[in-house]
Amino acid sequence: MTGGRFDGRVAVVTGGASGIGLAIAERFADEGARVALLDCAAEAGQAAASRIAAAGNVCEFFYADVASEASVIEALAQLTESFGGLDHLVNNAGMVLVKTIEECTSDEWDRLMAVNLKSVFLTVKHALPWLRRSAQPSVVNIGSISSFVAQQRTPAYVASKGAVLLLSKALALDLAPDGIRVNCVCPGLTDTPMFRFHVNTSPDPERTMRERCNRVPLGRTLAPREIADSVLYLAGPESSGITGTSLVVDAGYLATAEWHRD
Repeated sequence: MTGGRFDGRVAVVTGGASGIGLAIAERFADEGARVALLDCAAEAGQAAASRIAAAGNVCEFFYADVASEASVIEALAQLTESFGGLDHLVNNAGMVLVKTIEECTSDEWDRLMAVNLKSVFLTVKHALPWLRRSAQPSVVNIGSISSFVAQQRTPAYVASKGAVLLLSKALALDLAPDGIRVNCVCPGLTDTPMFRFHVNTSPDPERTMRERCNRVPLGRTLAPREIADSVLYLAGPESSGITGTSLVVDAGYLATAEWHRD
């Protein structure tokens, strides 16, 4: 599709096979970008890329385990050869672990940190040669409201998302001389497969969902598209003076210390 604000640009989205990542990829494609989906779910990733391409957009799927340096290097080599470069990197891949610190094993902790945090280090590090060649490069990392506050029974996830936010700020400083802007989008309760998985670990998922929405001033979960629109804002020319900051998209969740919808 042409006529969009990202015409001629290449956007790379990790964890793009479903949820927020897929919505981000779709929005980039809608705005004219050529999109590379990176995910370890090959079947879902191929299906997502085919769906975006069927709408008249340019989108390709590339397998990547973002916790593996070799896999990240290979995926970036493949996509830059196919597209001729990259301009926008969105680090969206992530996982959640609903376990207390006592229940969590060392291997589980390491895997979550590798997927949620190390992946940002790996993708930015190995995308840098291409980002430096771009006229308007940007990196957007996906944090969470857990970048600011904790939730019960998710210590590994909370620790990883807090680190993603601070890593984004540190990268913004180091990469500013190259003109590479780095920002972080921090979603609240968003209706994605990962969020549903988290809710479904409770004894009564329907009640849990109702109770969690009652703590949100707007009284609902967010749609992945709402997060995607914020990512495109921080990746695009409208935010040319913004780097090293976070954009909270949470329907008011963090605005108050006490809230309950009647």
